[in-house]
Amino acid sequence: MLDLSYDAPTPKTIAGAKDDWELVIGMEVHAQVSSNAKLFSGASTKFGAEPNSHVAFVDSAMPGMLPVINEFCIEQAVRTGLGLKAEINLKSAFDRKNYFYPDLPQGYQISQLYHPIVGEGEVLVEMGDGTARNVRVERIHLEQDAGKSIHDMDPNMSFVDLNRTGVALMEIVSRPDIRGPEEAAAYLGKLRQILRYLGTCDGNMQNGSMRADVNVSVCRPGQYEKYQATQDFGHLGTRCEIKNMNSMRFIQMAIDVEARRQIAILEDGGEIVQETRLYDADKNETRSMRSKEEAHDYRYFPDPDLLPLEIEQGWVDDIGATLPELPDAKKARFINDFKLSDYDASVLTAEVENANYFEAVAKGRDGKMSANWVINELFGRLKKDEKTITDSPVNPTQLGGIIELISSDAISGKIAKDLFEIVYTEGGDPAEIVEARGMKQVTDTGAIEAAVDQIIADNPAQVEKAKQNPKLAGWFVGQVMKATGGKANPKAVNELVAKKLAD
Repeated sequence: MLDLSYDAPTPKTIAGAKDDWELVIGMEVHAQVSSNAKLFSGASTKFGAEPNSHVAFVDSAMPGMLPVINEFCIEQAVRTGLGLKAEINLKSAFDRKNYFYPDLPQGYQISQLYHPIVGEGEVLVEMGDGTARNVRVERIHLEQDAGKSIHDMDPNMSFVDLNRTGVALMEIVSRPDIRGPEEAAAYLGKLRQILRYLGTCDGNMQNGSMRADVNVSVCRPGQYEKYQATQDFGHLGTRCEIKNMNSMRFIQMAIDVEARRQIAILEDGGEIVQETRLYDADKNETRSMRSKEEAHDYRYFPDPDLLPLEIEQGWVDDIGATLPELPDAKKARFINDFKLSDYDASVLTAEVENANYFEAVAKGRDGKMSANWVINELFGRLKKDEKTITDSPVNPTQLGGIIELISSDAISGKIAKDLFEIVYTEGGDPAEIVEARGMKQVTDTGAIEAAVDQIIADNPAQVEKAKQNPKLAGWFVGQVMKATGGKANPKAVNELVAKKLAD
């Protein structure tokens, strides 16, 4: 069971500093909405297309083009909010955020500042030591993505790909509740897991579908508690934002190196300048990108081309009724229904596809045995072959068939591993393979007893040693299994060997 007393977190202190410091972290996660069309146009969102091939007139800011809200993107944002136990705002509005980038054709981004579609929620973050705590989500707002500037195709010029322009993003903003690099990675991992279960974002960080801006500050011990009591951010120290992180490992490294940079400045008598920084993984350092803008720097104002968005509670309730079983609930059910350990349940529910596969295997069968075969044999082999569960050559029916053969004593565990290899590489029905290839376990006690007697008769010296040290009985079991080609029932062999040596 998880220890939720960790809700009053133990702070991450920085080793090597002259004084004691604590880390405070907040995250702004940009999650691309899973939708076939963009937020305000019908252009495709498919990844990997030829540059500038998925661009509607409104995306490229052609004169006179007006945005039209994609209802499905709104539904996906609401679904996400419900999955994070957040407040859904029945009234929200879009604003224009004005700034210049070469890959931002309009010269502004349509976003939500004053009236976001989703209010406060929470994410239960589980740590490796069995503890867990809630990280508060401040809000989720919808906005357009920008395009992509490309600087490595020509030594004298840059190019712009507008395929990504206008793709719907959910910006999920946390409170500064995260206290260390590992917890930051765990939070992002849990958030990614929930979104994938909901089907609202594919969470593909490599393709840029999920990116994080990480706000890092350091403070003296006790200051965080003052912030919690007063909600006064002045207790937390000046923060710096590390922009566009798309790797959980790099997020941890960036937080650590940025915290050390800030502490070094403060201990030398300097002050932290609020700014946006980039993380250089090759040099393991952060470097200044630009001074940190405030909301007024962007000259936000309501988008004149979009009316305020009003949704009905009944529509929200209908969406809520279609939510899938989410990771925490599924994990608890697996532990209860299939008698799994916390670890096994965590592994099996890490991805929704894994959970669905396991549940199909375990239906009507031994849950623990099913978990062992899915985790150890199947996942191990898939990892070796660099495959995912969706690419598995062994389907749930086939693996379930192997487990049934073990449970009925038709085959032994050793034979089952050989059978699994055959099914994995050649396919086929496990029961038919066992019958056709003569792989059935020998359960005839008379035949097994004859093999035991023969091994004992051939090894009198070993018998005497085993009588002196009963642990050596395992040698006889191994010899009998070898003599029977691994087909003898191991339980029967163990019982007969023990009986014969005791006589």
